[in-house]
Amino acid sequence: MTGTSVIAIDQGTTSTRAIRYGLDGSVQATAVRELTQFHPRPDWVEQDPEEIWTSVLDCARAVLTDRVQAIGIANQRETILLWDRQTGQPLYNAIVWQDRRTAAMCAQYLNDGVEPMIRNKTGLLLDPYFSATKLRWLLDNVGGARQRADSGQLAAGTVDSFLLWRLTNGQVHGTDVTNASRTMLYNISAWRWDEELLALFDIPLYLLPDVHDNDHVFGYTTSSAVGRSIPIAGMVGDQQAALIGQRCFSPGMVKSTYGTGCFLLANIGTKPRFSSHRLLTTAAYRIGNEPAYAMEGSIFVAGATIKWLRDGMGLIASAEETERHAESVAADHGVYLVPAFVGLGAPHWRSDVRAMISGLTLETGPAHIARAALEAAAFQTYDLVDTLARDGIDRPTLLRVDGGMTSNNWFVQFLADVLGVRAERARNNEATSAGAAYLAGLTVGHPLQQAAQDKRGALYNVFEPKCDADRRAQLVRGWHDAVDRVLAPCRLARCS
Repeated sequence: MTGTSVIAIDQGTTSTRAIRYGLDGSVQATAVRELTQFHPRPDWVEQDPEEIWTSVLDCARAVLTDRVQAIGIANQRETILLWDRQTGQPLYNAIVWQDRRTAAMCAQYLNDGVEPMIRNKTGLLLDPYFSATKLRWLLDNVGGARQRADSGQLAAGTVDSFLLWRLTNGQVHGTDVTNASRTMLYNISAWRWDEELLALFDIPLYLLPDVHDNDHVFGYTTSSAVGRSIPIAGMVGDQQAALIGQRCFSPGMVKSTYGTGCFLLANIGTKPRFSSHRLLTTAAYRIGNEPAYAMEGSIFVAGATIKWLRDGMGLIASAEETERHAESVAADHGVYLVPAFVGLGAPHWRSDVRAMISGLTLETGPAHIARAALEAAAFQTYDLVDTLARDGIDRPTLLRVDGGMTSNNWFVQFLADVLGVRAERARNNEATSAGAAYLAGLTVGHPLQQAAQDKRGALYNVFEPKCDADRRAQLVRGWHDAVDRVLAPCRLARCS
């Protein structure tokens, strides 16, 4: 093939972007569209599928040239859609990964004692975060959906599947192993949809897409979508895309992405290992028919806290202000913000707790709260790394970081200080799109991959830890005390 570039589509929770990469791995063009989230009820989070689709088309068309050789797709994981096979029209909004409407359903399944079986097959915990209970809710609550699904009229899938369906004009219903592994319906040892899980959640197999390796030509775009036929030559969930984009191909390498939430993935090699401390085991990637697994810690709210400070509280005018605010506050300010706005993720997995700010005094101002919000993401990362160690995963000597929050130098330095390890920030901070581009290029033999690997040593800004052990321990004790304050009312409620 004679193309000189690839396009990576990064369909995220709050925005969609498309980036065109050249042969040398350089970014040639970027287009971004913000997305709307809807909250029709407390703990419900939805998005308009047509807005998602339009944002993808707009971004892709904005960076497209006649020299584009392939397209790679990375996407927000666990978000689920249900649509008509004939028309391609969704029956309901996309239910976003943050949505907690199925908490009661999950509680009932927990009472039934099925979580160990689910964990052994999927590596996941029984939680509303994952797609299975969301899909069951759609089938049970959208008028006529169950009957139409049983008669084969509907299709369901994560965002990647919906985009693939639309880009190929309904010719392909597919997904990749990483997105499939986040549904709570996919057996990560057998590499297939699991019949026992499908029966448990009452989901027809016919609804679900075919599953392929990440380096696969999933289909070809139609002229009505982007003007010509281009191979969609790689698909991957956004966090696994960042793992690939950060070149974490060796067991023991760890990356952490700071977007709406924070997701830390450690490459654990070609065999699954299961956590004893409520971390997840997931498909990292499957390339060249060779599998790799990751152990993952999921933080539900990271950058979303900064957005809340700006849009919800009006304490800052822009995310960039937080760096200046953090630098202006004394290190011993004593304010802690536990951002449990939709509960706490790993290692707690508590959907029944809510956010709290502690340590407030009459001297507390917006700068203190902004710094506490940044610190919270670092402290939660500390907890994940500590949990990995308790699960027998060696503590990393370096952590590769990416995502919007890491443009804040103060935050990355504080992260290195709290963890006591070197933090490496990709110079191209769009590691998710870089991973999608890597897969697309790899699949069609694009030479940009070798060029990018040759430059590996120059790809990162390095932040060395400067905090001494005693100070680090004091900070972490204060954080854990704040977390205990959040968890304490729920403990008391269960005892009363």
